[in-house]
Amino acid sequence: MISTERLVIRPFQEGDFRDIHEYMSAPEIYIFERGKPLTLEETKKFCDDFVGKTGPGFWATTLKENKKLIGQVSFFPDGPEFLKTWQIGFIFNPVYQNKGYCSEAALAVIRYAFQKLGIHRIVAYCSPGNIPSWKVLEKCGMKREGYLRKNFTVRKDKNDRPIWLDSYAYAILDEDFR
Repeated sequence: MISTERLVIRPFQEGDFRDIHEYMSAPEIYIFERGKPLTLEETKKFCDDFVGKTGPGFWATTLKENKKLIGQVSFFPDGPEFLKTWQIGFIFNPVYQNKGYCSEAALAVIRYAFQKLGIHRIVAYCSPGNIPSWKVLEKCGMKREGYLRKNFTVRKDKNDRPIWLDSYAYAILDEDFR
């Protein structure tokens, strides 16, 4: 568990699926994410796949004041272990966006990774059109390192061909964070 002033970041628990469904069923979540709005059953399966798991994966982000799950942070190794590079991402309930929660959660995971896990580099990717996401990354001290052309797809066209999107590449080093 990671605790901040307003949040607790923890493994998923049984029963979290109701709060997760509030945002994973919202069409606006999938503008820049793969997939489609989840049914309640699909949300239960998603949640069950991560219940009780620690380490790499998806972490639930909850409000301290009432334990309400408001989003998730993903955190995975990015490449071979010896490179000590991990990738961070996040999805938050639209109701709780623009309140600083995502930045607070992402920064807490970044701090934890550098201080407790001995990670060297954390990377993130987002669509140039996803302004709130790249603003969160920059608020966390991440630097834009590149512009990747058509490296990502979230959906297909009417002929079942992938629609390719561009991405910004961000990173922060342990020495930047210190």
